[in-house]
Amino acid sequence: MKIYNTMTRKKEDLKPITENTVKIYCCGPTVYNLIHIGNARALCVFDTLRRYLEFRGYKVFYVQNFTDVDDKIIKKANELGKTALEVSENAIKEYFIDADGLNVKRADVYPKVTENMDIIIDIVKTLVDKGFAYEVDGDVYFDVSKFPDYGKLSHQPLDDLQAGARIEVGEKKRDPMDFAVWKAAKPGEPFWDSPFGQGRPGWHIECSAMSRHYIGDTLDIHGGGADLIFPHHENEIAQSECATGCPLANIWMHNGMLNVDNKKMSKSAGNFFLVRDMAAKFGYEPIRFMLISVQYRGQLNYTVEVIESCKAALERLYNCRDAMKRVLSSAKDGEASAQTLESVKTARENFIKAMDDDLNTADGIAAVFELVRTINTALADNEITKGDISVYLDEFTGLTNVLGLLYNSNDEEIPADILDLIEQRKAARKAKDFALADKIRDDITARGYIVEETRQGTVVKKA
Repeated sequence: MKIYNTMTRKKEDLKPITENTVKIYCCGPTVYNLIHIGNARALCVFDTLRRYLEFRGYKVFYVQNFTDVDDKIIKKANELGKTALEVSENAIKEYFIDADGLNVKRADVYPKVTENMDIIIDIVKTLVDKGFAYEVDGDVYFDVSKFPDYGKLSHQPLDDLQAGARIEVGEKKRDPMDFAVWKAAKPGEPFWDSPFGQGRPGWHIECSAMSRHYIGDTLDIHGGGADLIFPHHENEIAQSECATGCPLANIWMHNGMLNVDNKKMSKSAGNFFLVRDMAAKFGYEPIRFMLISVQYRGQLNYTVEVIESCKAALERLYNCRDAMKRVLSSAKDGEASAQTLESVKTARENFIKAMDDDLNTADGIAAVFELVRTINTALADNEITKGDISVYLDEFTGLTNVLGLLYNSNDEEIPADILDLIEQRKAARKAKDFALADKIRDDITARGYIVEETRQGTVVKKA
């Protein structure tokens, strides 16, 4: 598998440090509110990466942090008259509702800042002891001038970065480029005791500490949104590599940003969408489909038309799955034919070719739909066997599972009175009493069910 490395700006072979095991650290949310669809893109992209690596036989160790102490959390807590911990813990509970709704697999570890303060303080102390950071009145700043490679991830010369740097009111750092790794406590804020006085960590240092603690000095893959490249990941690199003397990650993987109606998503523009609100309108699964429908580094543009087309595409997938299950029960016994085995082999090869090329989910999805066309044609053949259908169903299920799709069941039992109406309609159609057949169909529709005629016979399902 080749993955585009933001650091080198080229696709590189995935070469895990430990054979057959890929260790991934992905930056998680600052937990003070419900997640938006920009957050969700990173969640679904890296969940799909994890699923694909497992599909290819790797063991994956996946770590995603929660930033549970931060200026935004403290501000929200003050507004609500709650503690910062109450705000963050509630936001984490809400996060899992949305993540589960999007069918995102649980990480192996979800480290929180507040539960890892000892290791964070330890790495700050290491930076101070080695001369890479300095104390000023209880604050500790990283000295960017001590790291000549600063800017290597964002590919921006230090002079250009310095031109946009500022010293905020109250900061006492030596240079505008320096950044806080420890902040002295302010009245009314949560704090922890440290060798530098009471305070809390700066934003960037938490990931350096926790990725090292839970994975090691060097990660196979460090992931996140492109908005984190600078300054967050740039600062992580500086801190970690100065503390350990090792590269922080072998591959830096960043998903592209999301636009809304061809405009950058932002609260000020009024085009800021929470996953929870979108799910109430469209359902979670169409959101996931949309978020992986474009190769992860590409620009994704959300419109109502796009998500409606994703709903229609999912319906085609569900119809294919349901048709296979339906025909399987009545198909004749027999082994899968050589043609079926070859079709499945081709579909898998096309899927792997796409996904091995920098997780190209767009082409991966196209390979699945090509398989759908093959399956639909095969199901119309009266000579199809149970063996043929089982082979198609297994492959179809395996590939859609990699994409994290088709996780909702359509196996709801149809009530007996609806099934009775279906039989009455069949009898009316056989007798060529189409007016009665249409009347019965309208009655079924009025009761909340849909009747469809397919090449495999009459299908009824919940509307």
